[in-house]
Amino acid sequence: MNSHTSTSASAAPRIAIVGAACRYPGAKDPGEMWENVLAGRREFRPIPPERLRVSDYLPRGERDSDSLYLTQAAVIEGYEFDRVRFRISGETYRSTDLTHWLALDVASQALEDAGFKDAEKLPCEATGVVVGNSLTGEFSRASVMRLRWPFVRRTLDSSLTERGWSENDRDEYLAELEQRYKKPFAKVSDETLAGGLSNTIAGRICNYFNLGGGGFTIDGACSSSLLSIATACSALREGDIEFALAGGVDLSLDPFELVGFSRVGALAREEMRVYDLHSTGFLPGEGCGFVLLTTYERALAQGLRVYAIIRGWGISSDGSGGLTRPEITGQKLALDRAYRRAGYGIETVSYFEGHGTGTEIGDQVELSALATTRMKNSASAPPATVGSIKANFGHTKAAAGIAGLLKATQALTHQIIPAATGFETPHSVIRENSTALRISDESEIWDSSRPLRAGVSSMGFGGINVHVTLENPTAERRKKLLPSERTLQSSRQDAEVFFFSAKSEDELRDSVQKVQAIAESISRSEMIDLSANLASNLSADKYRAAVVAKTPLELIEKLVMLSESLENETRENINTADGVFIGTGASSPRILFLFTGQGSPSNISGGALKKRFESARGIYEEANLPTVRDTVATAIAQPAIVTASLATLSVLQRVGIDGDVGIGHSLGELTAYHWAKNRGRLAWHRL
Repeated sequence: MNSHTSTSASAAPRIAIVGAACRYPGAKDPGEMWENVLAGRREFRPIPPERLRVSDYLPRGERDSDSLYLTQAAVIEGYEFDRVRFRISGETYRSTDLTHWLALDVASQALEDAGFKDAEKLPCEATGVVVGNSLTGEFSRASVMRLRWPFVRRTLDSSLTERGWSENDRDEYLAELEQRYKKPFAKVSDETLAGGLSNTIAGRICNYFNLGGGGFTIDGACSSSLLSIATACSALREGDIEFALAGGVDLSLDPFELVGFSRVGALAREEMRVYDLHSTGFLPGEGCGFVLLTTYERALAQGLRVYAIIRGWGISSDGSGGLTRPEITGQKLALDRAYRRAGYGIETVSYFEGHGTGTEIGDQVELSALATTRMKNSASAPPATVGSIKANFGHTKAAAGIAGLLKATQALTHQIIPAATGFETPHSVIRENSTALRISDESEIWDSSRPLRAGVSSMGFGGINVHVTLENPTAERRKKLLPSERTLQSSRQDAEVFFFSAKSEDELRDSVQKVQAIAESISRSEMIDLSANLASNLSADKYRAAVVAKTPLELIEKLVMLSESLENETRENINTADGVFIGTGASSPRILFLFTGQGSPSNISGGALKKRFESARGIYEEANLPTVRDTVATAIAQPAIVTASLATLSVLQRVGIDGDVGIGHSLGELTAYHWAKNRGRLAWHRL
């Protein structure tokens, strides 16, 4: 599959992405996914009990090997397969794992996106399907329990016999239990076998659209879907097919995988951080993505829209180095093969959409392989930005690689290097190799002096690695973000404030309890929506409260504290340490502004204030502060501190907060004077 004989860039056909579709947590299509990336939305929520009752698997002892420590995941909400539209009988639908139907649905959308709705005008005999999947889905594995009833019956019968139950009592009890045991699972039919196998996912797509180019499923663990892309590209390059539907699907949130990942310590105990100094593991996700591929020349000839061009792909294994842990040597092989096939160097790539599991060893190996390969090729090339879609909706395993490809394609299409989500302190490899790699905390227009090229990586259990490199060939380059893109980016923040107002204490208490019930099932991104909804419904009523929280779990904890304070008839409570606030609103408070002097910390970049608020951004852009390391020097510190004060004032003014009195210390006296003069409140007193 990967010979060392390279194909020259001029001879190797370029593979065009002409159609794309997906369904992931919080994203019904690639456009929604991209908006979520720009906004930094995270879809992690408490695992729904309908999918897995986590309490059944929490540790009951230090050596409980059947337990897990996970409580969160990113799951698809509200999806319904339209079996009437696809002409699927009820029996077939119930006997088949949902991965089949989600894959068929998303594959259909990818065809329609390319202009081949229902495969019309598509050369069906020359169109193939390659699907990445592991272990089918959790629904098939759960249904197998129905056929395990004889074992369960024998075990129970033996136990009841030892307890002295008579044969008649045992038979009567077990007959009743059998009905209850089997009720949740679909009856076995002539569709059950085909509906429970992973290889028939691709076959079902071929069957529905009458595609004759060959259809099969690839299991490369977490590399499965990117491996399907590479495999399809090779088939197109060789001329075996003219079009290829390639992608992956993964709906697998069950004990088999989660307990297994818990045993190897791969799951995050709290938050998922990617390429962070304190990465502790991943949170699971699920989803499906497909692209329609053909050669670039054929796409041009048929007038098809081209999202991006896949120029190179490389596959490798870690050999004897590792089976369940990645190795740098294996990663480098995949990188070398991909860029040799592409005909350009890895140093020309500006953005890498990495595998990014957020595990200590995974991030270390992946970043080290990228950094050393780039520096070997060119030590003078500008550093490339790295990121991972997993920070937005978790590790979707067999569907992870196609998610990364879709994100990279969107980045190339919009010519935006996306800001990273889910990190606080850059990984040590990035800090030690800052000339090769970087993490961006703010989305930015692609440097017009650099080619529009990106790389996508995947790695999986078994030691398999895949890397794909793609580009946007357009000559038209963007110069700045659109207002809508700035708005999405500015919505990124680490915490939300939740406001309550009511006419009485009882009404306030009821409102808090209702939100507490909602908080038990919402995702982190839905916290933003909940906060906005509460703020938009605020009234001038007397009784008020607020809490500040970063995660749904923290929100629940703060609401419990608030409820307890209300139960204890606490009239006034402002606890800045806990982020819980209660007030009666009986009188308007007097607000004092304190303007700091030169001894305060100075922030040249503007930090979160500049990113979040346009008014603050404008002040920092007008100030045009120098980019230096020494922020203590008077010539640097003074303008930085004054700029920060003015930017903060602009934000407070935007949300309707103004001071009654301003006090300045040292340098702050000048800022206080400026504020007072502009507000017409000048009464100058030197303290």
